[in-house]
Amino acid sequence: MSSTERIRKVCVIGASGKLGGYLVRLALHHGYEVVGVCRERSVGKLAEFADRITIVPGDTNDPEVIRRAVAGCDGVLTVLVPWGVRQYSSGTAQAVLDHADPGARLVFSCGWHVPRDEKDRYTRTFRASARIVTLLGRALRVIDIDDQVMAARRIFASDRRWTVVRASDLEEGESQGLPVWTRHVGDPLLKSNLTRRVDFALFMVEALTDDTLVHEAPAIVGRPGSLSGRTGEG
Repeated sequence: MSSTERIRKVCVIGASGKLGGYLVRLALHHGYEVVGVCRERSVGKLAEFADRITIVPGDTNDPEVIRRAVAGCDGVLTVLVPWGVRQYSSGTAQAVLDHADPGARLVFSCGWHVPRDEKDRYTRTFRASARIVTLLGRALRVIDIDDQVMAARRIFASDRRWTVVRASDLEEGESQGLPVWTRHVGDPLLKSNLTRRVDFALFMVEALTDDTLVHEAPAIVGRPGSLSGRTGEG
């Protein structure tokens, strides 16, 4: 039995957001003990889980908050949110890499805009849109997309047991099943560019016990939009 088959306790970092809420719900459904981390002002958003999970309030890029939250966890599910201009994503990723238990399974979320290598292919329209969002977000001091890219680079350089799940545009709705994935953005498999948020969470939770995804950065898309039945690349 591999270590990933012995998941018992999971930390969800960014638990109060939409994706985080799905992660918490799915982790509980799997029977895991759950620790949720969110900013103090967002604790109320976790009211429905309050009697079933341990909540650690605080900024997710605070190393001490993360150290306390991930202690004893077999798996860590991290929503890399590029809030503000204080290195929120990269600080969060670094804190997880520094403080998660040595054998813990680490699964991170981000978007397609985060490249793994030179084999990822982006259209001019995609690149232009991403740049506009980056510049506007930074000017308004709301988000910093480049910091999310930096966070992923730190993860890719780590020898920890990580997976970085890169999602397409997201929508709400009932689950359509486990998304399909490919190693590189630009693959025709990803043409529909749409994934249900609940299925993004489903893929992340399933990755906790899938050894084939260790040190992978799967680009995912909802199953109905796929061009074939592939669930990954060889």
